[in-house]
Amino acid sequence: MEAQNNNIGFVTLVLTMIAGYCDTITFVAADRIFSAHVTGNFIVFAYQIIKGADGADAWIKLLTFPIFMASVMVGGWIAAKFANKHFLLFCQGLILILGAAVAYGFGYIQNQELTWPMYLITMMVVFAMGFQNAFGKLFAKETHGPTTMMTGNVTQVALDLCGMISDKFHEGASKTGFKKGMVTIGGFLIGCVLGAYIGQRFGLVGIVLPGMAMVCCYYLTNPPVPKV
Repeated sequence: MEAQNNNIGFVTLVLTMIAGYCDTITFVAADRIFSAHVTGNFIVFAYQIIKGADGADAWIKLLTFPIFMASVMVGGWIAAKFANKHFLLFCQGLILILGAAVAYGFGYIQNQELTWPMYLITMMVVFAMGFQNAFGKLFAKETHGPTTMMTGNVTQVALDLCGMISDKFHEGASKTGFKKGMVTIGGFLIGCVLGAYIGQRFGLVGIVLPGMAMVCCYYLTNPPVPKV
């Protein structure tokens, strides 16, 4: 049981870092597009519209929604097809690595020019993150909490902190929940910082790092071999 809990903590940390990283690197290096928390694109779209941005630059933000929904549907199909729950995350890692290869092929190193290849690569990241969101919904007990949206986690941490104060910080459910919440929030923050730095320095090629991290996580947790 302890080994399983360690795996859940490790997977939670990796997933939250990847979500923060991908959300930030596409925002920094790809026209302010959110790839993990796609509802944020509504805000960017509305802002660009009222600021008089060119049509394509603003409306392309809305394309993230059908792509995200299609990804979640494909993710649900994969989850039903394969017995191994983590295989969905393995597929996510492969898509990110493929996106990095495409970015490298188009020369997206320190290149933030708004062109269709940049949007193509960004939508590949959105598609990959749809898999992670599907995983979080289908297998909620495999992580300490949502790994792509932190508002709920921050709310729970605040409630746990209140419980800890009431219990005078003795060991209990609130303290355990607080520790788990800090893993998710801390991991996401670390991912955001790394994504901003790598995105600024190396552009969209930097998505290779979360892709490799996801694939490594898949093998390090030693899940059972996928069965069709």
